[in-house]
Amino acid sequence: MKTTGKRLFQYALNFKNIIIIALAMLTVSVAADLAGPFIAKRLIDQHILGVESTWYQTEAEKDAVPYKGNFYKREAYIEPSDTKIEEVRILQVDRQFVFVEGKVDFDGERSFKDGVLTIKSGENTASYDGVILKKEELLNFYQPEIPKIIWLLAFYFGLLVVASFFQYGQRFFLQKSANRIIQKMREDVFGQIQKLPIKYFDNLPAGKVVARITNDTEAIRELYVTVLSTFFTSIIYITGIYIALFILNAKLAAICLLLIPILVVWTLVYRKYASKYNRVIRARNSDINGTVNESIQGMNIIQAFNREKETRAEFEKLNNEHFTFQNKLLNLNSLTSHNLVNVLRNIVFVAFIWYFGGEALNPSAVISLGMLYAFVDYINRLFNPIQGIVNQLANLEQALVAADRVFELLNEDGIDVSEEMIPRYKGNVKFDHVYFGYKEGEDVLKDIHFEAKHGETVALVGHTGSGKSSIINLLFRFYDCHKGSISVDGMDIKDLSHQTLRKHMGIVLQDPFLFTGTIASNVSLDDPSISREKVEKALKDVGADKVFKNLEKGFDEPVIEKGSTLSSGQRQLISFARALAFDPAILILDEATSSIDTETELIIQEAMDVLKKGRTTFVIAHRLSTIRNADQILVLDRGNIVERGTHDELMEQGGKYYQMYQLQQGENSLAG
Repeated sequence: MKTTGKRLFQYALNFKNIIIIALAMLTVSVAADLAGPFIAKRLIDQHILGVESTWYQTEAEKDAVPYKGNFYKREAYIEPSDTKIEEVRILQVDRQFVFVEGKVDFDGERSFKDGVLTIKSGENTASYDGVILKKEELLNFYQPEIPKIIWLLAFYFGLLVVASFFQYGQRFFLQKSANRIIQKMREDVFGQIQKLPIKYFDNLPAGKVVARITNDTEAIRELYVTVLSTFFTSIIYITGIYIALFILNAKLAAICLLLIPILVVWTLVYRKYASKYNRVIRARNSDINGTVNESIQGMNIIQAFNREKETRAEFEKLNNEHFTFQNKLLNLNSLTSHNLVNVLRNIVFVAFIWYFGGEALNPSAVISLGMLYAFVDYINRLFNPIQGIVNQLANLEQALVAADRVFELLNEDGIDVSEEMIPRYKGNVKFDHVYFGYKEGEDVLKDIHFEAKHGETVALVGHTGSGKSSIINLLFRFYDCHKGSISVDGMDIKDLSHQTLRKHMGIVLQDPFLFTGTIASNVSLDDPSISREKVEKALKDVGADKVFKNLEKGFDEPVIEKGSTLSSGQRQLISFARALAFDPAILILDEATSSIDTETELIIQEAMDVLKKGRTTFVIAHRLSTIRNADQILVLDRGNIVERGTHDELMEQGGKYYQMYQLQQGENSLAG
């Protein structure tokens, strides 16, 4: 079995081209953004503080500064053709700048008094005659730097524009790929649900399935959109910052490398506890969804039997447990994420101060202000991606737990949807000594043996739990029998794919299910092979045109979820028309008239004789009066066929069927 991480990675590989484009744009964006401190360092050291570098008196006027009748040029701007007359220096003392003629041997602590500049470095002391530069004179010495400063600022602004453009691009493409991945994952999950056998849903509430398709995949979407985006961005930023730090100073960069193992250890410890909390949170979230869904479905029963208080107590129990573990996770995040980053930041700054403080005590070491600025800037930048990673660990754990739940569903053995088509079979059905139970060792059908020939109507009767619906479930292959075989036209149904078998079957349930749409769309189920004419014919054949004639939009009348605005009889007629529109070879009526009023039942009964022609019809009958004309009646009791025959034959036997029929007739007379 593949790990969750590998499967998530494989989903990402489906859209690797978009992700590669995003990462390429991210790399360019990071490179452009991280160039800033290097530009600032050059700006400070070479141009703002560059005035303190060595100058030479020269006769050349290009890039030269006039001062007291002479021209002076910075050493950096001296050209081979220029003549160096005399070396001079400009040194800052407090807030003043002093002009010194001649060479300065060393630098150190500076002081200026009575026209004399004194420099002390350890035991060494030197004095030089100097003149304090006026503001206008100092600005003249800065004039050659101004064009270069403006150019660097313009270049830096250009890099910011480039970084912003590529930052937008990488964010757009990463989120686009994330949305595509989740779109595919949701399609896969929904497709898997279509493939799962009916028995899978026997023990799993609908709300829990919905939670996996919506909530869990949304948590995984957060993984791709935010978590991985943050991780990618942060890792590339951290890599770029470390490269820059090593270029500036390898020793301090090596100290900063200690952050990596600390971060790894913290991640492992955090995941150990966060994973446990998140599993409970996701499970309770799923339970809450299931409870809410069940409460909405059964709200009429809850209110009718005054169960509001008990239902609310059940919900609050789940909600409180969800709240408790959310708080545990919140405490874990609060105690660590922001605090951890601050602790690490302080440790690095202490190391930074210790290192540069020690360097400052070394006379031979030269630490420029630009270097200090660049280091502080990079260290500050270093903790932004680190904090981003730490803050996303909670979302990472939520997403991984959600992914486990989604992949658990996808790992279930499903039934592949087959496109294989076979000609419409006649509908000769044979059950050959069939045994079946929903639970192992508990058979609900025992030695079921009968034949239904093409065009016959077979009625299944018996008390609740006798096995009537189980026979239909087996015929439709919602379940497979444990022993024996079932065949259609001599073909074992286990040799046919589920879709091929069901292609020529139709069913009308006791409680029909209608989808959101219109009356017509619920008949055709938007199958392109079912024309509008076929839909209308099916509705007229079952007498629905008489029932729906007063509707404003006729057969285009909107139907909301489950058809709750329609009566039981109207829903049943639509369900009848749906089955007939698909022209099945085998038609199953699962107590289809039990919830219909007498008038609607008469409408259906009038159409039944015509509709049964050319089809094998199975009727699960509640009202025995509706099956008097059945070709074969099977009486079931505790999973066994105890009687079989026509209505007249069974009445003559005076057995179980006779008793049931007489009982119903007596109830009807009393009701009358």
